[in-house]
This record gives sequence, C-alpha cells and structure tokens, in this order.
Amino acid sequence: MALTRTTALFAAAAAVRLTLFTVVPGLPDLLTGRVEISTPVTSFKRLQEGLFLYNHNVSPYDGGVYHQAPLLLPLFSLLPSGSLPLFTYILYIAVDLLSARALAQIADSGEAGASAKYESPRRGKRWSGLVIAALYLFNPFTIATCIGRSTSVFTTCAILYAISRAIAGAPRGAMVALSFAAYLSMYPLLFLPPLILLSYDRQRSPRPLSLLSFSTVNVLFSAFCLAVLLGMSFVLAGGSWEFLRSTYGVQLTLSDLTPNVGLWWYFFIEMFDSFRSFFVAVFWLHLSSYVGGLSIRIRRQPLVVLTLLTGIFAIFKPYPSIGDTSLFLGLVPLFRHIFPLMRYPFVVAASIMYATFLGPAFYHLWIYAGSGNANFFYAITLVWSLGQSLLVSDLTFAVLRDEWEVERPEMVGKEIRQI
Repeated sequence: MALTRTTALFAAAAAVRLTLFTVVPGLPDLLTGRVEISTPVTSFKRLQEGLFLYNHNVSPYDGGVYHQAPLLLPLFSLLPSGSLPLFTYILYIAVDLLSARALAQIADSGEAGASAKYESPRRGKRWSGLVIAALYLFNPFTIATCIGRSTSVFTTCAILYAISRAIAGAPRGAMVALSFAAYLSMYPLLFLPPLILLSYDRQRSPRPLSLLSFSTVNVLFSAFCLAVLLGMSFVLAGGSWEFLRSTYGVQLTLSDLTPNVGLWWYFFIEMFDSFRSFFVAVFWLHLSSYVGGLSIRIRRQPLVVLTLLTGIFAIFKPYPSIGDTSLFLGLVPLFRHIFPLMRYPFVVAASIMYATFLGPAFYHLWIYAGSGNANFFYAITLVWSLGQSLLVSDLTFAVLRDEWEVERPEMVGKEIRQI
C-alpha cells in the first residue's frame, strides 16, 4: 500500500510538471528569464549558450557568459535536441523526483527527532516520508525552479543525497554526493563539517574510528573526489584551467552583478572599487562563520545544523534563488515536533508570501514599466530575506528550547525571556 501511494505521488508530481512543460509551451522560457529563478551561475539560457560554443569546438567560457561546471556540457549535449526538448524536460523531472526520494528517506529515518546523541520528548509528532516528499514536490518554488530549468536542481539533489547517505551509515557515498554538489556550486563545501558529524554518529563500522581520524579520512576522500571532478573538467576544457576563474572565480569575486533575490548585487553596485575586495572578503567570512558555531553548539543534532545552514545560505550566498529556498523549506517540515515551540510562524509566512507576490511586480516596474528604480526590487528582496531570517532564527530558538526543556524538565511549558 505504501509503495502504491509513493508511486501515485511521484506520478502526480511528474504529470504536473510535464503538463506545465508541454501544455503551456511559453512558460519554461518565461520562467528561465526570471531573476528569481535563474542566476548567472544556474541559468539554463546561459547553459544553452555554453552548449552551443561547446558543440562548435569553441571554449564555452569565451565571452564571459557561461559560468557553470564543464561537466554539465557533455551531459546536455547527449540529450537529443529538436523543436520539443522533451528529453530535457524528463531529465529535470527525474532529478526532482530523486530529490524527493532522498528527502523521504531522511524523514523516515527519524533523525530529525531522535539523533544518535539526542532524543526529543516530542519526537513522536512527525510526518511520514510520503508527506514530506509531497510538500517538497508540490511546493510552488520547487515546481517553478524545475520548469525554469535552473541547474540548481542538480545541486539540491546532490545535497539531499549526501544527507540521506550519511544517515544511512554510508559516509563514502555522502562524501561523493557532497563533492559533486560542491563541484557544481562551490558553497556546499561548507556543509562538510556537520555532514561529517552526522556520518560519524551514524557509522556502522564494527571498529569505529575516533572523530579526528574519521574526519581526516573523509576530508581527504572528499578532496580526492573533488580533485577527480576538476581533473575531468581540465581534460574536457582542452587542458586549460580557465574554467576555474569563470565558474568559482565569479562566485568568489561577484564579477557578474545581475540582479537576484540576494543581498550582494545591489550592495556591490554601490560599492567603491577601492573597498570592493575588502567587503567581498567580509561577506564570504560572514557566510562561512555560521558553520563552526552551529556545529559546536548543536553538536548533538547535526541534521538541524544542515537544515539551518541551507536557510542561511539561501539568504547570504552570492547568487541565491528560490531554488535554494525550496530546499530549505523542504527540510523544515522534518521538525514538525518542535513547531509548537516556534513563535513567529504567521509573520514568517506573511513575509515570504508578501515578497513572493510583490517581487515580480516591483521588478516589472523597474525594468519594463520604467516607473521605478533598483531600490524597488532591492527593497522587496530585503523583505524576502527578512522572512527567511525569521524562519531560521525561530527554528533555532525552537531547537534550543527543546533541548533546554530536556535538561531542565521543571521549566516545561513556562515562559522565558531572552535578555
């Protein structure tokens, strides 16, 4: 019965996406051009341009338009092309379904409520993997990202599989998946510390290693996997390391200031060149500074750390999109047991919905109607980031309150004040 329900769910999700692809033929191109969905490092249009150059034996990085991983080019060049790119649609739908499958495995493991080092007294209140997968597959942000054919779906799938393999006690598989995600988007490399902690807690070796030895082995293994991927890219790029500057260099230096739903682009448009390098370093330091603190403070619940980091990266990474938010919102329902401890669910939902509806309108006023300026769109992206920030902070509060009530049972149900 469970298998039948899962099959029905996945078939319905695939049918919805395939219908939107085929019945509304102009929708994919419309969504591909939206800055909320496509960024300079995930855009399908830019991928098509790089693919055209690749198929004509020209370096895809000539012209400074293509900023994505080289190994995506032979993958998409194998897909038959034509007036109806059905195989491309099927590829994106399949990746979404694989992501949902990994998310369901994470939910069914019960890791969110009962980790190896901590058991929540509320752990019995949780949704099944089927419900979690449904919430992810039918999230409008997930559907829009799939229809817009953003390459962020591949990174999302790799991250979810890295987490699911870590929970399953397969650290090598987790490191391979994370290395692939880091190869595609670079920022997932920051997931390495909490993912190692999660893998360590779930290892099934009859003679378990110490945490230091386990971490060293897995860091070296992930570095080897990443080196293999970069070596393959070097060969594919004709023996040139030019792709490093065009892919990871663009993210490190923010050389492409195309508007997006993030916080970086407007800030650096206004930035004087003499201060640019300093503030780029500060922004990256800020982004990476959360990893250590969260991994230490919430050491007993590595999955919580990974979830919080997906939300933080969706806010503060250089080129975020709604695809990053869909990953974060897909992981949040895993913690249904602590929803009653959250304080601002209405404000969070209202802020995100407000920005979702007004964001495209403000962008239209700026770019097409000419009755606004960049401040219009940037103001609504601040509201968007505010909603996600409230969700991250509220989830953090609920997790810590849950732990605190276990440590001090006499305080269960009592009001506390933060000073």
